[in-house]
Amino acid sequence: MAGSSHGHTPAAWTGVTIAFIGFCVSGAYMVMAEPLGFWAGMVIVLLGGVVGMIMKSMGLGQAKSTHGDDWSGAAKAEAKAISGEPLPAKG
Repeated sequence: MAGSSHGHTPAAWTGVTIAFIGFCVSGAYMVMAEPLGFWAGMVIVLLGGVVGMIMKSMGLGQAKSTHGDDWSGAAKAEAKAISGEPLPAKG
């Protein structure tokens, strides 16, 4: 997975951080038996997803691959080596 940049974007980090904070808020209020606080935390979790999508639409996310796959050359070569498929000759 090190060959790809899966999730290494400001949009992904921001969305996940907000969702994590919401998860912590919900967990704390669940332990305190406060349903309103729990649901407020769940709203924060959803807000993290919305913020991530908005940031991605603003160009702060990872661009879609034009070839239909996100594998780097090294990852493709490793997958071929594991599967037993012959590698192309370098010339």
